[in-house]
Amino acid sequence: MQRTIKPSLFYPIYLTLALVCVFSLCHADDWPRWLGPQGDSIWRESGILKEIPEAGLKNNWRHPVGLGYAGPAVAKGKVYVMDYVKTSGEIRNQASWKDELHGMERILCLSVETGELIWKHEYERAYYLSYPAGPRCTPTVAEGKVYTLGTEGDLLCLDAETGEKYWSKSFNESYGTTTPLWGYAAHPLVVGNQVFCIVGGEGSVVVAFNKDTGEEQWRALSAADRGYCPPSMIESGGKQQLLIWHGESLNSLNPISGEVYWTNAIKPSFGLTVAAPRIQGSLLFVTGMSSTSALLKLNDEKPGFETLWKGTITSSVHCNNSTPVMTKTMIFGCDVESSALIGVRVTDGERMWQTTSPTVGDLKKARHGTAFIVRHRDSNRYFLFSETGDLILAEMTASEYREIGRQRVLEPTNNTGGRSVVWSHPAFAEKSMFARNDKEIVRVDLASNAYKK
Repeated sequence: MQRTIKPSLFYPIYLTLALVCVFSLCHADDWPRWLGPQGDSIWRESGILKEIPEAGLKNNWRHPVGLGYAGPAVAKGKVYVMDYVKTSGEIRNQASWKDELHGMERILCLSVETGELIWKHEYERAYYLSYPAGPRCTPTVAEGKVYTLGTEGDLLCLDAETGEKYWSKSFNESYGTTTPLWGYAAHPLVVGNQVFCIVGGEGSVVVAFNKDTGEEQWRALSAADRGYCPPSMIESGGKQQLLIWHGESLNSLNPISGEVYWTNAIKPSFGLTVAAPRIQGSLLFVTGMSSTSALLKLNDEKPGFETLWKGTITSSVHCNNSTPVMTKTMIFGCDVESSALIGVRVTDGERMWQTTSPTVGDLKKARHGTAFIVRHRDSNRYFLFSETGDLILAEMTASEYREIGRQRVLEPTNNTGGRSVVWSHPAFAEKSMFARNDKEIVRVDLASNAYKK
């Protein structure tokens, strides 16, 4: 059963141009996709507070939601978020154990100003996977449409204004594959007239669809494990390059044809490619489980690379749940084994400092400690959303992590390894943070003029 419910009141040059068009159509204060308008974890709005006031931050509104790891997207006065309303089943959250749930997977569209429901689209979907508490992927909003990918591989294209469905795909049915152990988690990438998705199956690890019709344009790559890392688009060596990091290697493809430009056999344990590669100029940083990380130097004249250094158990940072932020001189990320936020020097991968303050605090032997990191403009100031539900304002440099302030904005409603967590990347738009747990989504006012004495 599938239905949309509305309240009663209510790529060479071509691809470069397409990227410009997509970004220019986004309001300067929108967050229409995972990691922001340009996918680089940078919030570019001005007029943002520089410290958390003594009286605390203001919540503009709260709205109830169901289960989900999927962060919200914000575009043109609307907030889009996926959730799951469980009707039966038990959530045990054991790493290699699959739980079976039954319920409804939903896409909610809310008003940015009031948090009121504008429309919702829902469909029945049984889950059978590990850590089953809801969808993983942030909606992607582009040119009047919203693209969502559910936990069991349901790709939908909906009208962003009304929620009416244009087209849909079932990855498991169409490509003869099965849901990954931890669910479909690679956020769809929309560039130009294409939607790029990590699918799976023989010869179809990545598939390019027409964004308006859903028609397949090409498929490419095979791997025993497709991984969980979302597609990324970069420009290097005079070409647009689509980066696909599956469980066996990092690959650069021609986004128009699917032709492979180059492959780097960098392979984390358990096929856990999760964090997106980070680019800074001609440098590309890749990071994953089990001391798997490397800094690559991309060729200037044609697609290709050389490896500058590889991480070890005592160097670099090895991220899983959250994608690191890379500047010209530093990499800041949460290490999967130590749970520490680590500052790493770009030139050689040396660890300059580390702290668990923004992740698991004083807990000992905690793994997968998580904080979602967003840089404010080109400054040393960062907004971190901790797995504890705290919004943290901090300065991070080569020499130190300095916390300016923090406030609990949501209660951690999920759990892992005996501790309570909220693992959902927030959106930063409209001079606010939009964050969710498994019970509610909240808009937190971060405008500097909202707190004038």
